[in-house]
Amino acid sequence: MSLERIAPVLFVLLWSSGWIAPAIAASHSSAELFLSVRFAGAAIAFGVLSVALRAPWPRDPRAIFHAIVSGFLMHGVYLGGVWWAIVHGVPASVSGVIAALQPLMTAALAPIIVRERLSVVQIAGLSLGFAGIIICLIPTFEGISGDLFAKTALPVAVNVVAMSGVVLGTLYQKRFVTSGDMRTTAVWQYVGALCLVVPATLLGEPPRFDFSLPLMLVLLWSVFVLSMGAVALLLYLIGRGQVSRAASLIYLMPPTVAIESFIFLGEPLGPTMIIGTVVVVFGVWLAGRKSQSAS
Repeated sequence: MSLERIAPVLFVLLWSSGWIAPAIAASHSSAELFLSVRFAGAAIAFGVLSVALRAPWPRDPRAIFHAIVSGFLMHGVYLGGVWWAIVHGVPASVSGVIAALQPLMTAALAPIIVRERLSVVQIAGLSLGFAGIIICLIPTFEGISGDLFAKTALPVAVNVVAMSGVVLGTLYQKRFVTSGDMRTTAVWQYVGALCLVVPATLLGEPPRFDFSLPLMLVLLWSVFVLSMGAVALLLYLIGRGQVSRAASLIYLMPPTVAIESFIFLGEPLGPTMIIGTVVVVFGVWLAGRKSQSAS
């Protein structure tokens, strides 16, 4: 079986594991310190790879600056917020559903950023997507006290706001990071992410990192499989001309994360979660029908 055939399935399985990793690492490390080590490891790994393969490094200070900003948003704000939220109580399955906000938020911002009018179908998709997320959140807040509600609501809100990082980072990268070698650009992007998580480590909660075997395995997986392997698979799909197919893989993330959370973390996969996930996926699909209806 060729890589072109298995790449989409492999990408979904690898990328979705990014929501399982923080749930496993939470009892062994603080989110900020773990991400500092992860981003530093990814920067070093990409740097070594770039030197070994003699990849060209950006010389223009503006190109370096744009790479740092895009990494600050896409890795620092996005992953930093998602990890913090999961470590502080958001179920990985719910966080995976919230991840579907990425295309929904992009569609919602399109009229403001590029003056693109939304169709009735797209508006319906946006509405369904947000309704589905609310459905998935019902078990999280059901039957809890007011104080506990406030404590739970903050991580959920951080998780939602974190999605703005990847939306803005993607739009920024499409606008300003349009050339250069992906490997050397990635080094500067992870430097940008470190500009956020390192201060957060120093100023936030007391750092924890117990160097246990489970934590080391999650760290190695996060650096080499997620930060390098999964991204390389996505770029491979795009490079093979499968842009629309690669974009559509986001639809598979919420149900895949929900199933993996049930298998590996024992999180409940009840009817409310299943219904909410289906509603979100359908809403995201409707919101993404712009190109088809415009042609």
